[in-house]
Amino acid sequence: MNSENAIEVRNLKKKFKVYFDKGHMLKERLIFADRNKFEERWVLNGISFDIKKGEAVGLIGKNGCGKSTTLKLLNRIIYPNEGTVAIKGKVSSLIELGAGFHEDMTGRENIYINASIFGLSKKEIDERLDDIIRFSELEEYIDNPVRTYSSGMYMRLAFSVAISVSADVLLIDEILAVGDVNFQEKCFQKLRDIKRSGTTIVIVSHSLGQIDKICDRAIWIDNGLVKEDGSPRDVTGHYLESMEFSRLERAEQEYAIQQEKSKQEKIRIQEEEKQRWEQESRKRAEEEKKGIENEQIQKELDSKKKEEERKRKKRESIKFPCNSGVIRTGNEEVIITDIRLYNRDGNESYIINSDEQMTVRVKYECMKKTLVDFRLGIFRDDNVHVYGFSSLACDGKAYEISGSGEFSFGFPCLTLLKGKYLLDIGIRDSEGNALDIMSGVKEFIVSDSTKGTYGLVQLNCKIECE
Repeated sequence: MNSENAIEVRNLKKKFKVYFDKGHMLKERLIFADRNKFEERWVLNGISFDIKKGEAVGLIGKNGCGKSTTLKLLNRIIYPNEGTVAIKGKVSSLIELGAGFHEDMTGRENIYINASIFGLSKKEIDERLDDIIRFSELEEYIDNPVRTYSSGMYMRLAFSVAISVSADVLLIDEILAVGDVNFQEKCFQKLRDIKRSGTTIVIVSHSLGQIDKICDRAIWIDNGLVKEDGSPRDVTGHYLESMEFSRLERAEQEYAIQQEKSKQEKIRIQEEEKQRWEQESRKRAEEEKKGIENEQIQKELDSKKKEEERKRKKRESIKFPCNSGVIRTGNEEVIITDIRLYNRDGNESYIINSDEQMTVRVKYECMKKTLVDFRLGIFRDDNVHVYGFSSLACDGKAYEISGSGEFSFGFPCLTLLKGKYLLDIGIRDSEGNALDIMSGVKEFIVSDSTKGTYGLVQLNCKIECE
């Protein structure tokens, strides 16, 4: 080691295990084995530098670059994975102020405890006690429990104890923001006095003004390596330029990310608007379809109402007794004015015996001469079609009619079996167009005088047995 140097650092490397989710209890480590996964992260990648005796050096760099790790390696709190650290003389550190303070003890009692931790004997503490109290400016509170101190008072007492230790090398880590402005200036002045006394000082700080005031050199550590070593003004200037460049680069990235987010947000809003428009379009289409369907339904209802009304008026236009469920259609160029049923005795009757004569007489009025087809239909009351007759189809003859008249359908021997039946009477022209059709106009009953026959009609059946 060079006799002019107080500190020599050669190729210093340090790595840490960074756990993703470390279990703290044995049970957690056994049950949740995956929590113990970690990665090895190199904080220092081989830094080297020399610090001469009586020199004040500031370590600067962004968070996580390895400044505090370097200071702890110099103080031998931790040890390197590779490389060497050589320090000549007694080392004192101001890394964690107030370590070892007991809150229930007074400030005076804590001075003895903390100073003894720094390696001072009771005699040395007694000699320096008044200076420590006077420097801390806590004379009125020195015999009060430390728990009653404010955070500023607590730090002032701890700093006063720390700097009272005579050492060849003083290591300081981010502890200069102590107390109010006046006390901070007092601390700076004390550090200058310590420096003038020949003590080597190594300071880690983010306050570049402090580095410029106290230090002779500045070492810029970046990503675990020494990026620049020189005068504080030059190094801090370059460091600030780099930080500003990083800030602007980060700002550009943030701006680009924000622009991309805005673009994505715009796309999302447009997509939502499109989806909303499509939903509204579908809703309108459904409403229009429903409206059309409702309109169609309403039209159908109206049409049915009109048809029912027309049928009602048609029924009401019938001026002779008829069945209540009669349905009337036709253009009324010929109008049926009366329908009656007669039995074999020529009397009007709606109860006819099977195998007896039945006659249906129909009266009409015709507006002009017309060739017509007279039609008759018989249905059982369960809507079974029993019989149908067309004069044009059966006789091959269309009848010419005009004015008022009458026609009849005669059944010399009614072969229908017992039951209730409905009668349809209709008049069509020779082209098949309906002139006046009355469906279910008359209801009549067939009384079966025979026994042992079933069905619709009576057939002339004979049985022979040999």
